[in-house]
This record gives sequence, structure tokens and C-alpha cells, in this order.
Amino acid sequence: MTDDTLANRLLLVRERIERACARAHRDPATVKLLAVTKIFGPEVIREAWAVGLREFGENYVQEMERKAPVVADLAGARFHLIGHLQSNKTKKASQLFAAIDSLDSVKLANRLDAEGVPLDITVEVKLSEEDAKTGAAAAELPAIVEAIRSSKHLKLRGLMTVPPWSEDPELSRPYFARLRELAAAHSIEELSMGMSNDMEVAIEEGATWVRVGTALFGSRRPLLGLTP
Repeated sequence: MTDDTLANRLLLVRERIERACARAHRDPATVKLLAVTKIFGPEVIREAWAVGLREFGENYVQEMERKAPVVADLAGARFHLIGHLQSNKTKKASQLFAAIDSLDSVKLANRLDAEGVPLDITVEVKLSEEDAKTGAAAAELPAIVEAIRSSKHLKLRGLMTVPPWSEDPELSRPYFARLRELAAAHSIEELSMGMSNDMEVAIEEGATWVRVGTALFGSRRPLLGLTP
């Protein structure tokens, strides 16, 4: 019987990361794991923390606001906003998150900086043509990078992208390669790209963060009181 515990699923994810790093001749320590706990309740975050996870990705400010009091005692836990941030929620986001991984405009950078809270920032870049995708266009990146680097409280950490969904992870490769090129052009070190289905390709293309939800926690299931 398969040992279908979170600890075992985490082990399998780490093995996938190690194998991909071996193929790419990379040190596995250069790839960090962001556990995507959106939609799941705080008890899942506590369980994930208990097996050693410390970096968590959430999609919604409102959802994190409900979870925060229940997980406030988890030493070393850091929360990343990976969903689209509305400009009218910058104050609350700066209070709830250590990192904003979905910044996509100069306006948003300025509003976050004005909150006066140190934040790690990753810029989300939209490289697909899908209307549903959010993120800054590649042409907007220089102005956004400048705004962050000239700010008082924001630290530019990386770039993030979400390619079109496909069962074939190889179809994500051009998007990951393009993000790597953009990061190099702007001297940006971190790349947040790759999820449960295509993390290996992302690692081969230089990902330093992979955002993993399904492979750790299973399919999303909305919990009472925790929908956005």
C-alpha cells in the first residue's frame, strides 16, 4: 500500500527536484519549495510546517486574513502572496505577507512601498496570450524594476510566470526560457516558475522556486469559510 501521507508526498516532491537538478547539473539546494496552500484550511499549513515546510503560497488577501490568527505561532513560517493583488488591498497585504510574488505594475510597487513595511518582491510577467492570466508585459518590466529598486522598503527578489496549462510539460519550456532571459537582462537572480506538473522542466530552465500544491496536498477543495 502506498504511504499517502504528507511526509511521503513531500519526500517524492524533493526526489523529483533532486532528479531534475541532477539532469541540469545543479545543486538541489538552489531550488526552494513554495508550498501552495490556497483554499486549504490552516490545519493543512500546520501539518506542512510540522514536516518541515516553511514557505507557503496563498492566492487571496481575504483568505490569508482568516488563516493568519490560527498559524501565527508557527516559528519561521513565511507567507507569499502568489495571486493577483488589487491596489486597494496593499495595506492589508503588507501586514499579512512577507513576500509579494505577483507584483505587476509601477502603481502597485509605489503603493506597497508607501506602507513602510519591508517586503520581498517578485514581479509576475505575463508571457502567454491567455486573457485570464495576469502579470506585467515584458515591455513594462524595466519601469517596474526601476520603481522597486528605487523604493525604500521593497527588495526585488525575482521574476515569476505562469505558462498556459498543458498536460505536456515540455510546452512550458519556451515560457520558462524567456523568463530566464528577462531575469538575466535585468540582473535578477530568482526565478519562480514551475508547478506540480512541470517543475522538472522549470528546474532545467533555471527555476530557483517551484510552486507546488497538488503534488503535496491533492486536488483543491474549498473549505467552509475559506473561499475568497
